[in-house]
Amino acid sequence: MTRRNTATIVFVSLCVVLVAAAITLNVGWIYANGRRVLPLVLGVLAFALIIAGIIVYTVFLVRELHRNDQQDAFLNAVTHELKTPIASIRLYLQTLQSREVSEAQRADFYRVMLADADRLQQTVELVLKAGAAGQRLALHQRQPVDMVALAAEVLDVARLRHHLAPEAMTLGTPDGDGAWTEGDAEDLRSVLSNLLDNAVKYSRDEVRVALVVDVPSADLVRVRVTDQGVGIPQSQLKRIFRRFHRFQWRGSKVKGTGLGLYIARSIVKRHGGRVFAASEGEGRGSTFTIELPRLGHA
Repeated sequence: MTRRNTATIVFVSLCVVLVAAAITLNVGWIYANGRRVLPLVLGVLAFALIIAGIIVYTVFLVRELHRNDQQDAFLNAVTHELKTPIASIRLYLQTLQSREVSEAQRADFYRVMLADADRLQQTVELVLKAGAAGQRLALHQRQPVDMVALAAEVLDVARLRHHLAPEAMTLGTPDGDGAWTEGDAEDLRSVLSNLLDNAVKYSRDEVRVALVVDVPSADLVRVRVTDQGVGIPQSQLKRIFRRFHRFQWRGSKVKGTGLGLYIARSIVKRHGGRVFAASEGEGRGSTFTIELPRLGHA
């Protein structure tokens, strides 16, 4: 048991004791002043306020302890995400410096180091975007964005990043050329990329991910990412969009910072849309849906 868990138990137990003591005093006050109306009413109100204050204070204290636990987990995750590629790059550079290697090995070392550098850049950008999301900045630069073209681009990059066959990740598009929205293409690209990466990470033995863009109504563009992975319990469907919150399926240890979905929701909200998750339960896959105003109908 961690020190914070122990502290939580202590504070909750203290709250229970204080409430019990307040109730005991309240009953005694009522018994002592049963025939005097004004002192009786004032005493009951005072004790009720005291009990309410104790409960509210304890709730906020426990929530703050829980938030600190989440921040510690986030710092540990970010530290790991930074240290691992740095150590890898350092090792390969030391190898190149200390001994001769073949051209094939040298090219392979460069490839791995570039991949580690990309991982570092993604982690830093994630933290920076989390800071911007927390400030709730308005979206000032708006440009037409073709969600079909953007989805196809992000899907190709995800296939290459995760070394997947074409049939592992499929794209469904609407008829015609009307899936346009208005906003920041780079931000929307990061949202789709995050959802696809999560779909792959939380898939099990075989990756099967479907990315579908459609236009369900004249004023709406919808993007759905569906996987056949571990699924999400009903109790977690809203919590997963909170900052630092991470859902771990039983027996799994998926790496991450707990910021991706929080940033995705913030970006989509800045674009005047919404994002939500649906799942039939653990082990039955999940679907993440983005809804954005269609260009010309916002």
